[in-house]
Amino acid sequence: MTLPLVLLPGMMCDARLFGPQIAALSQRGQVTVSEISGHDSIVGLAADVLADAPPEFALAGLSMGGIIAMEIMRQSPSRVVKLALMDTNPLAELDAVKARRAPQIAKAQTGQLAHVIRDEMKPNYLTDGPHRAAILDLCMDMALALGADAFIRQSVALRDRPDQSDTLRSVTVRTLILCGRHDALCPVARHELMQELISDASLEIIEDAGHLPTLEQPRKTTAALIRWMEE
Repeated sequence: MTLPLVLLPGMMCDARLFGPQIAALSQRGQVTVSEISGHDSIVGLAADVLADAPPEFALAGLSMGGIIAMEIMRQSPSRVVKLALMDTNPLAELDAVKARRAPQIAKAQTGQLAHVIRDEMKPNYLTDGPHRAAILDLCMDMALALGADAFIRQSVALRDRPDQSDTLRSVTVRTLILCGRHDALCPVARHELMQELISDASLEIIEDAGHLPTLEQPRKTTAALIRWMEE
């Protein structure tokens, strides 16, 4: 693997989301994880990633990271040589989800970020498994390390994001679409839609995983990413 790889984490996550993948893939080439909390728009976050990225690179994003990856493909498709979209959603946010954002933001502004993560977000992340408790603890650690201001900016960015269906129709690079079989936030149907929209896309469903297969099933997820990079 000689092509530089840029990884984009999900909402309120950092490089630890990709810990197992970084350990394996960094032995094959340059791997970087971009910070995605500096703006309150997907357009601004994508521009930040592009400003720091190599001239040409492979791009992999999970959840919110995948949404930003799609915007990168809209802004500068010629720089992305390969694309991986994991446990993500190409559509604009549903009104029902938008309605939950304002109360969550208000709680974060009044020092209740941990409650939002614990009660409203973490329960939706994972399927049952032997490492569920440890992974949820890591999710909380990542979220608290980023803090309330990052949560608010990311919430606004996700709330106001555009539909990227037309962007995906224009993607011509080799694309891996990957998701956990039991992802409740971004179900398999969303990934089947992305596979239909992109001309050269393969779909890989990770069994016994929910929204975070990088941590729930790290070996299977890493193997899929290695195959994608080496194709």
